[in-house]
Amino acid sequence: MDRIAASASVNKALLYYYFDSKENLYAAALEMISAKIRDRTLSVLLKECSPGERVLRSALEHFDRILTQHEFQALMQQEMIRLHKGESEAMPILVKRVFAPAMTMYQAMVREGIASGELIHADWLQIQLAALGANVFYFLSAPISQIVLAIDPFAPEVVAARRKAVIEFLGQAIFADRQHGAELAARVLADTPMPEFDRRLIFGRNDEREK
Repeated sequence: MDRIAASASVNKALLYYYFDSKENLYAAALEMISAKIRDRTLSVLLKECSPGERVLRSALEHFDRILTQHEFQALMQQEMIRLHKGESEAMPILVKRVFAPAMTMYQAMVREGIASGELIHADWLQIQLAALGANVFYFLSAPISQIVLAIDPFAPEVVAARRKAVIEFLGQAIFADRQHGAELAARVLADTPMPEFDRRLIFGRNDEREK
């Protein structure tokens, strides 16, 4: 609390006046960050375009979120560890405000795409896991990839290539008409430039070479 007060340039007593406790302050910070992520995610899921294009845009938004939203990713790691220990009181907040509404909309979106014939007939959850799970795995397995593949997984050109490959793969894998999927993938990539990112902050990474 002393460090937080110093960083915010306020008296520590003021923090307790507004938030009552360290736990309440943490919950408020988590709610604020999760609300931003929720709004960003839902804006993609509500975009006026075909279900297949929304799946692609959702996957790209998810990749870019991991790449740039360091506070949210750090909190998620922390809360997942606490959840495994049975100690997380914040995860229900994340589920209610972010994951539950997003997953409900994602399920409806994929089923709409399947019903229209745009997407292949497959389990909707498997499509979500294929579209979003690959992003998480890439970043989590980066230290191993660096050793096995002898690459720097967070070099800008490597990240850009992986980001492009994710969308191009989905354009071929989940669309009934592969040509249509490829064209959508090219369009989505063309109008969504890769955001700037600080490689030192990805998953709390502390790379001395970058300092």
